[in-house]
Amino acid sequence: MTRVAPLSGRAVQDHVALAEIELCGELIIAASAAEERLSLESIDEVLRVTEEPEAGTCRRTPGAWRQPPGR
Repeated sequence: MTRVAPLSGRAVQDHVALAEIELCGELIIAASAAEERLSLESIDEVLRVTEEPEAGTCRRTPGAWRQPPGR
């Protein structure tokens, strides 16, 4: 039998996981409202991704970096 630590009165929040869940929810809402598949540009817009012209990388506002497609 596996022992599990009892839950205390404090709630533990993983802010990164909560942000990812929120973004997934936004994508689901956008996809369900669209008549066709979302384009990559539409997905970037929903996720608030902007291109950094100097570095050639993309950035999620505010501050989470990701590699652009094809790199």
